[in-house]
Formats: sequence, C-alpha cells, structure tokens
Amino acid sequence: MTVQISGERARRAFVDKIERIAGQDLLACYQCGKCSAGCPMARYMDILPNQMIRFAQLGLAEELLSSSAIWLCVSCQTCNTRCPKGVRIVEVIEAARQVVLRTRRDHLDVRDLDPQILAKIPPIALISSMRKFTS
Repeated sequence: MTVQISGERARRAFVDKIERIAGQDLLACYQCGKCSAGCPMARYMDILPNQMIRFAQLGLAEELLSSSAIWLCVSCQTCNTRCPKGVRIVEVIEAARQVVLRTRRDHLDVRDLDPQILAKIPPIALISSMRKFTS
C-alpha cells in the first residue's frame, strides 16, 4: 500500500516547519506592508519581506526557497521593529534559509570567488558570509 501526500498536506508541513524553526505564528501577519516599506534591501529583492511571509503562509515552498530575497536580507531587524503585530520577520527569513541549507544546498562556494576579490575581503566578512550562506 502506498501513501500519497496531497499538495495540501505538503504545504501544511512546510508552513509548520517554517513556524517551528522561526518560532513565529505566520498567520499573525495581516500584510500591512510596513516591513517592506522600511526594508533597506527591498529594492534589490525579487520578492519583498511581506511577500516572503505570504509565500510562507500559503506553503509556497519552491517559490520562497528559490527566491534571491532570502539571501539578500541583511538581518538589520528594521522589519521586526516596524511590524504592528510583532511578527519577527527576520526569523522567518532565516528559517527559510535554514530549510535550504539543511538540504546541503549551499548558497556560497568560496572556490567560485575571484582570488583578487577574495584577497580584498576582510576575514570577518568572509566568515560571516560562510555562516549565513553555507550549511
């Protein structure tokens, strides 16, 4: 007997995983957009912080996890301070990164960096990037 996981069950499992890792209730967000309005990195993101929360709420795992936005967040916490419902958006974005990294899909490979650029990067910046972008 084979058991099939429905799309709805898979979406719910993703939502539960993000909520568990982030320690947040995704449904607390009512999409006011204040997080996106204050985000200093929003202009560079393919999806905005409030859209990341919405994708997570809807269980749109592939769309969220394949976005460049989860890697562009600099964890400045501006979104967290602006949220009228107290949703810790940075933690949700970090949870999305963790889901990707736990599959051993690193976002950064130091071997791909240009040696001349690598020589100019302060060691602490390189270490910080490795902590954020690698499993």
